[in-house]
Amino acid sequence: MDTKISRQGAGIAAMAACAFLWSLAGLFIKLIDWNPFAIACGRSLVAAVFLFLWIRKPLFTFSRAQIGAALASAVTMLLFIYANKATTSANAILLQYGAPVYVAIIGSFALKEKPRAEHWVGFVAVAVGLVLFFLGDIGGGSLVGNLAAAASGVSFALYIVFMRMQKEGSPLESSLLAHILTAAVAFGFALFLPAPRISFRALAVIGALGVVQIGLATVFLAYGIKRVTAVQGILVAVIEPLFNPFWVFLATAETPGANALAGGGLIVAAVVASSIISVRRSARSSSGQIAATRGSPTTK
Repeated sequence: MDTKISRQGAGIAAMAACAFLWSLAGLFIKLIDWNPFAIACGRSLVAAVFLFLWIRKPLFTFSRAQIGAALASAVTMLLFIYANKATTSANAILLQYGAPVYVAIIGSFALKEKPRAEHWVGFVAVAVGLVLFFLGDIGGGSLVGNLAAAASGVSFALYIVFMRMQKEGSPLESSLLAHILTAAVAFGFALFLPAPRISFRALAVIGALGVVQIGLATVFLAYGIKRVTAVQGILVAVIEPLFNPFWVFLATAETPGANALAGGGLIVAAVVASSIISVRRSARSSSGQIAATRGSPTTK
């Protein structure tokens, strides 16, 4: 029982660490004046090298799950980059984080992991929290940008589901393939945009984005998604946008407003509560199984 609980707890902690590292993107990107596709190309190129060195001997099975996760991840990154240019940042994040509901629907069929009551309550609380969090910034942007953001939520959900399908294997290879593909596609777009100015600062930022913000985050994701359900994993990942005001505060001393604090608090409460309830549910299930085993007659 203790092993199962500690495994699940470690998975939740890893997903939280992944979300924390993902949230660094905005801070780092503000430090560089490259166009988005040049940034995406450089970041994914560095991330691909980092993951290749981390894995050492990648095993490419080209299974449906491995290829599916790679394609879904690459599409998510490219769509989200476009959405951030074509609509407001708030719209892009809000629409992308419809992902938990998509994961619940897709995962119930593809993974046979049906969301529990605490997850559905968590979905509602997270949705309300996100609206509060970005209240005042919602609206505007183009229809195409909003559609791209919504589509990125679907592809993000597919990425999580396909990664979870590899819980008995190594999901990292999918992310390695995804970054190779993203770097290639982004490079193609970047060729038609102004060339980025190469400087020590720019290269340092790209290195940090590739190694820390996305490379190390992927390692945490691959570790965590093998230990928690897809639904619980995506719920924990929703805390990503909550760290953004923290980084803004450190950089500009700008204090988050009351709505942002209320929305952020609601999201954190929903994620923590759903995680605790899920762990306790697993503990009760394990206790029941152990009791049943001890009470059953043994045969020789």
